[in-house]
Amino acid sequence: MPRCVFKLLWDLLKQRKEVFAYVVNMARNGDHYWVFAHVTPSCDRQGQVVGYHSNRRVPAESAVRKVKPLYSELLAEEQRHADLRAGMLAAEALLVGKLTQLGMPYEEFAFSLCPPPTKGQGRVHCSDTRIAPTRGTAQ
Repeated sequence: MPRCVFKLLWDLLKQRKEVFAYVVNMARNGDHYWVFAHVTPSCDRQGQVVGYHSNRRVPAESAVRKVKPLYSELLAEEQRHADLRAGMLAAEALLVGKLTQLGMPYEEFAFSLCPPPTKGQGRVHCSDTRIAPTRGTAQ
């Protein structure tokens, strides 16, 4: 999982924005699995952020197939650098460049990977059948 995607997620949350992102999680037994995460800041009555709420769904397999090559490229960029922070920032610049070329922010990109709604459904669903966990290194 590219660290720059987590940086993007936290940068948006610090701005009090909700985030939708594809994330690779690791189970206790070492298996990796993909989720389509929706993360929002939780505020108290004074408007201060007091925590975060995350709703995770099994992503559409078609979306994971599309996001994996990008995450692999970002991860490779991060690993090209001996300094972890420098690698993360270089991968972030690569991600921002790709999103700029596409003319969309990450959230719009994330939703663009979702399968189109079926007739009469009226909204996009970014989840479908369960994706089997994989052992070992995740991308």
